Amino acid sequence: MNEMRSPDTLASEPHGATVEPYVRVKDLTVRFVSREATVKAVNGVSFDLDKGQVLCVIGESGSGKSVMMRSLLRLHPKKRTVIEGSMRVGADEITSVSDKKMSELRGSTISMIFQEPMTALDPLYTIGDQIAETVMRHEKIDRDAAWKRALELLELVRVPSPERRLKAFPHELSGGLRQRAMIAVALSCRPSILLADEPTTALDASVQIQVLVLLRKLQREMGMSMIFVTHDLGVAAQIADKVAVMYAGRIIEYGEARDVLMHPQHPYTKAMLSSTVKDQDKGKPLEAIAGTPPDLRALPDGCSFAPRCKYAGPDCKVAMPDPLIDGRGHMVRCSKVRVMGGLLMFDEGMARPETALEPA
Repeated sequence: MNEMRSPDTLASEPHGATVEPYVRVKDLTVRFVSREATVKAVNGVSFDLDKGQVLCVIGESGSGKSVMMRSLLRLHPKKRTVIEGSMRVGADEITSVSDKKMSELRGSTISMIFQEPMTALDPLYTIGDQIAETVMRHEKIDRDAAWKRALELLELVRVPSPERRLKAFPHELSGGLRQRAMIAVALSCRPSILLADEPTTALDASVQIQVLVLLRKLQREMGMSMIFVTHDLGVAAQIADKVAVMYAGRIIEYGEARDVLMHPQHPYTKAMLSSTVKDQDKGKPLEAIAGTPPDLRALPDGCSFAPRCKYAGPDCKVAMPDPLIDGRGHMVRCSKVRVMGGLLMFDEGMARPETALEPA
């Protein structure tokens, strides 16, 4: 029997967990309002994350990944941003805490590694000054103790010659060292949850691997939860416990990493995996995803992916499918998916015969 559930139900059920999730986002909607138009950047996003888990959020540019992430820190301009829904971290409801409380939470409870450290680090202050300032802001220690912590943090993130790098300015460091310094700033007050917004995109391939290995190691050692935004499926496969696939501001597939990446059910997730280079497929042409993402100022009534989906039928253009979830917590928003034998399965009989998927 098929089981259809609303986003409210999806976000409120523990999926087998016996304790309250540390991070619980429920029906999050983010709109940017101007005189010209309203941009619906995030549309009813819900997910849970337990302590010590890593959630990778994947999707094309413009899918709402970074907007969702920054909402957890309330970094959007108040005057033109409308945020609805719930974002709870521990006992704190992010949408309703005071500005003073939010300032206390940033850095101490929730911290973020930005995509480009040159824009996140202050060019007028040394690396040591910036780490020490963060520590002193949240903890009652003097400058000498804060500088000692800064040195320990640079050693922790494996910056060579850390004593010398403490006195260096951001422009004096390589891209990889700047990113490590940014990680040190983010970890300076031992946050419970670390947000990483494509932190390796601007780095060389070899440095990317080093930073990813370091982040995963530190996350495990410190017992942090982590939300990692990326468009790289290979990265998600390496570090994620859970994966959320975003498209046009919605999570359209979500679950354990092995389920989403090894047994994807949404046509968009399948298409992304088909457009990724794999060792066994080297030399073969990649399968491109036709078309472009929808305009977030004028989302279609039905499934946002329908105009690009080769399996879409007339019903797909009428209404956005409700989330369908199986017994393992694997969720998909697709009218062509059914629960069969307790697992999500793409129903070939529901797809157009000329484009039906091959059996897995």
